[in-house]
Amino acid sequence: MATSILSSRNVQNISENALDGSTMFIPTMLANKPTIPKQFFWPKSETAPATGILDAPIIDLQAVLTGDASSIKKQIDSLRAACETHGFFLVVNHGIDTSILNGAMDRTTEFFTMPLETKLNMVKKKGSMSGYSGAHSERFSDKLPWKESLSFKSGGGIEEFMGSSLGKEFEPMGLVYQKYSEAMKKLSLSIMELLGLSLDVGKDYYREFFQDCGSIMRCNYYPRCPEPELTLGTGPHSDTVALTILQQEEVLEGLEVFTGGAWQSILPVPGSLIINIGDTFMAMTNGMYKSCVHRAVVNWHSSRRSIAFFVIPRGNKVVRAHDSLIGPNGKRLYPDFTWSELEEFTQKYHRADENTLQCFAQRLLGRLPLNNEK
Repeated sequence: MATSILSSRNVQNISENALDGSTMFIPTMLANKPTIPKQFFWPKSETAPATGILDAPIIDLQAVLTGDASSIKKQIDSLRAACETHGFFLVVNHGIDTSILNGAMDRTTEFFTMPLETKLNMVKKKGSMSGYSGAHSERFSDKLPWKESLSFKSGGGIEEFMGSSLGKEFEPMGLVYQKYSEAMKKLSLSIMELLGLSLDVGKDYYREFFQDCGSIMRCNYYPRCPEPELTLGTGPHSDTVALTILQQEEVLEGLEVFTGGAWQSILPVPGSLIINIGDTFMAMTNGMYKSCVHRAVVNWHSSRRSIAFFVIPRGNKVVRAHDSLIGPNGKRLYPDFTWSELEEFTQKYHRADENTLQCFAQRLLGRLPLNNEK
């Protein structure tokens, strides 16, 4: 096994210093305390409880891609209505083997319940999207999310990354994640066909654009929380990516969407995956499909897991709405941009929230100052 970068004494110091306001916070080490540190507090306006259940259609992917015309039209109409309202829908019969889904979830539990000194051997390096994070405290100092995460950005082998960070005995864990990532990439292209059909730009239009896409895979672990009403597992934000595919617990809900002036929960549906439109795809539809604000909540009685797969365009591809989506006034709501530009904006200048795309567009147009680096 790889040599730990921290001794047990240093790990203990992290736990104690976190309570005193240092930059390292590990929720699993705080879960059994009677209260949570103030750095995890969120404003009451952002922690207001959900008041309803989101009307998110369940799309039978195989039926849409291979079924009869009447069945396809009904589901496409349902999908379009959801995307024009809040951007969330579920897919079933998606073709991903249950063993792949369950295997990745099991490895997620295994990783996050490892000793802290082991997890810290994979801690994110500055400027990197890959590695372990405790409450994103390496980037932020307040409104911290009550979660730990493990991320992998495409472009390198996950198996090798796990092995080089933790030791060769962890390569099988990396291989499970690698297979999961490959399956999600294949699924994402099928969903792009679905979206192309719904927008009348042709089944192949978005599939071809994203054929060489990149991705970020993120495993999330939300420990039980002694004061869940004061904090959030993930704060209100819209995803900057093109598309998110989320696997969540089949018995514990936690994802909530802000639409219609209120927070609404998405109930777990066994065998389904949750899809949501991101800022990048909203720009590609000239605002027709919505990238909606959402959050993850925590609870006091049990931990929760999820795995998010974020689909992003190749870094230098120009993101631009199809001409047929511009409308009669000929107005484009967003300037052309590349994913590399948007990624730099969120990493250096803007913490992702509900205003990310609008602020990014303003900056591209020269209306936002350049000296607001965080």
